Amino acid sequence: MLQTLLKLIVLMFSTLLLVVVRVQVIQSQLPVFTRFDNPAAVSPSPARQLTFNYLLPVNAWLLLNPSELCCDWTMGTIPLVESLLDVRNIATLTFFCFLGSLIVFSLRYPGDSSKTVLMALCLIVLPFIPASNLFFPVGFVVAERVLYVPSMGFCILVAHGWKKLSNKSVLRKISWVCLAVVLFTHALKTLHRNWDWESEYTLFMSALKVNKNNAKLWNNVGHALENEKNFERALQFFIQATQVQPDDIGAHMNVGRTYKNLNKTKKAEESYIIAKSLMPQIIPGKKYAARVAPNHLNVYINLANLIRANESRLEEADQLYRQAISMRPDFKQAYISRGELLLKMNKPLQAKEAYLRALELDRTNADLWYNLAIVYIELKDPTEALKNFNRALELNPAHKLALFNSALLMQESGDARLRPEAKQRLLNYVKEEPQDANGYFNLGMLAMDDKKDTEAEAWMKKAIRLQPNFRSALFNLALLYSQTAKELMALPILEDLLRYYPDHTKGLILKGDILMNQKKDISGAKMCFEKILKLDPNNVQGKHNLCVVYFEEKDLKKAEECLVETLSLAPHEEYIQRHLNIVRSKIASLSAAEQSSLPADGIAAVEEKKSFENLKEVKNEKKTAQTTVKGQLKNKKRTEKTNMGKETSKKSTKEIKDIEKKRVAALKRLEEIERILNGE
Repeated sequence: MLQTLLKLIVLMFSTLLLVVVRVQVIQSQLPVFTRFDNPAAVSPSPARQLTFNYLLPVNAWLLLNPSELCCDWTMGTIPLVESLLDVRNIATLTFFCFLGSLIVFSLRYPGDSSKTVLMALCLIVLPFIPASNLFFPVGFVVAERVLYVPSMGFCILVAHGWKKLSNKSVLRKISWVCLAVVLFTHALKTLHRNWDWESEYTLFMSALKVNKNNAKLWNNVGHALENEKNFERALQFFIQATQVQPDDIGAHMNVGRTYKNLNKTKKAEESYIIAKSLMPQIIPGKKYAARVAPNHLNVYINLANLIRANESRLEEADQLYRQAISMRPDFKQAYISRGELLLKMNKPLQAKEAYLRALELDRTNADLWYNLAIVYIELKDPTEALKNFNRALELNPAHKLALFNSALLMQESGDARLRPEAKQRLLNYVKEEPQDANGYFNLGMLAMDDKKDTEAEAWMKKAIRLQPNFRSALFNLALLYSQTAKELMALPILEDLLRYYPDHTKGLILKGDILMNQKKDISGAKMCFEKILKLDPNNVQGKHNLCVVYFEEKDLKKAEECLVETLSLAPHEEYIQRHLNIVRSKIASLSAAEQSSLPADGIAAVEEKKSFENLKEVKNEKKTAQTTVKGQLKNKKRTEKTNMGKETSKKSTKEIKDIEKKRVAALKRLEEIERILNGE
């Protein structure tokens, strides 16, 4: 007896030690369980005590006859025993009678048999106590996993009983037959059960065959189908869960989320509102504590995320986030989501406060530092933004968004010293996201900034290979070709750009420039500029370039009318007024020549030469003011030389020198004009 007591003491102390360790693991705080996890735990007396006692014979029956196994026994799996007249109380009495007889036998009758029974009972009872609701409620009704260690004691009892029977000659054969039957049937059951664990779907479907009154099982089958993107079927199971347990908040949340995935936002909102109505309601002026499952608080987040897509309901969404925070001040996700909303509402200072509060709860979250960096960008503080990007990368060097956006910030700073680091971060980004064309495009833009044209061309081409309709990559590659005297190579790139984006204004301007100056295709250039004006009749650049086309076509009257209209659109642009004066001067000189009956003399030749030089001024100014119609001057010069013929040769050397001085002075003035064309 002394040895047995010593063994029991060791077993009890070891069990107590495990309990202490468990308490330390959960940081001396009991987990939050809802009434759905363990309905009896929140039931009044005597239903609470009667149900807890009835669960003991249920667990014993699972050991004795494991024919109906279920992966989840929560919620309505086992109805509450609410009355002493419930017939299930007979099972409870029978269990306690049998357990009591075993205890009496082990303590009253000395010998090896009693010791074996006592050890078996210890293995059954002691490991089961933490899951028995005796000291604190647990988060389940029945759990087959907690019977693993008690099953060892049960096996000892079975083996000991079989040994007793087999020692009797009359029952020896029968005992062997029974043992063989038990081993065979349990082996078949194990084999069959293995197939139930093939996947989540098969596991939870097998559980539904055992119990259809557990809403959690319906939800879990829905989750398995949801993971397979089978939203229509998942919705059926989620709806069934709400019918089995109408007050299950999680089930209504699942229905709402699935409706959202099916783009049925109205029904999704209705489901979220139902779930929200089931949450504990806050009564103004009254303080009380309510135990709320953390995942149930997501109903506020989900509903707010849904309605904030409507710009007119942003304040309503903010109210939901604040309500979630008031119910749980350490709800980190609520601060994060509210910060995103406040940014959308153009309230960066409040967004900053939300993210700083979230960082107080979790300073090791790289995403939070990244979000705070975005806030500082909105606050026009790139230095602080870059610091926060760097903090995010210290915590997570592979944070893709931080790598990409910090590189862009460095690039946009214009600081050449930051470009090597920006390039390295973009290279790290493309290692993480090799199929993202944006990474290669920005590497190309960095190379363009560093005047590495060949490298820039290679990066741009790689971006276009990954995304053939990449608008910015197509335009900037064409622009790169045009800036490096490869205009004819730019033309097919522009054709691709305009095939995907027919209304790309800058692409049309660049194409028109190349057609006019390189291909000498005046009509093609004219079509480009006319299309620009169809898209935007007030486009000064396109309008002006069309005026130049009219001049090239020698339709001076139309060119004059066009420049007058252009000047009305941009009255403060000096170069347009000068170009208009030049065209009018040319018209006047031609009119005077036509009205004169005298043959062309030196004066007429001088006027013609002046018109030519003035046109040259127009061309050079155009080259400085805009990137279009470059090279056009040479064409015009050849044309004017042909028209003037011998008249030009009659001019004196002094006159030519005077005109040349005026032209040089005009060019110096034109160099001060800023380019109108903005780079893309």
